[in-house]
Amino acid sequence: MSEIKSLLPHRDPFLFVDEISQADADTIVGVRTFESEQFFQGHFPGYPVVPGVVLVETMAQVGGAGVRKTGVIGDDKLFFLATIEKAKFRRQVRPGDTVRIEITNLRASSRMLKQSGIVYVGDEIAAEAQWMCIVSDASALPD
Repeated sequence: MSEIKSLLPHRDPFLFVDEISQADADTIVGVRTFESEQFFQGHFPGYPVVPGVVLVETMAQVGGAGVRKTGVIGDDKLFFLATIEKAKFRRQVRPGDTVRIEITNLRASSRMLKQSGIVYVGDEIAAEAQWMCIVSDASALPD
């Protein structure tokens, strides 16, 4: 987890990456086990499910950690979701599920990052989406 914290500015309860198992210029693979997250209390009581927006955020965080790990985007940059496209949710993710997140870098520059991703539970697709992030200097943010 310490590697992830060095790659992403996110912290609990909004850090959704446990490990980056592969990262190169084209592909990033990450892992996350959803166990006792706070949102399970209200989504849905008696039948907890990981919200779709959290799965999209998980994909974006894996993508962000991967581009940091490979040096595609430097440590002095932050990236913010600008668009989400083609999001599809095919299978529920429940407490105790470990997901594998596979990300493809579609385009990366000093000003934007475009990626697509798929979330798997075992061999089943749980979610997929495509998104774009705006890249910004971290030094431009207030302390």
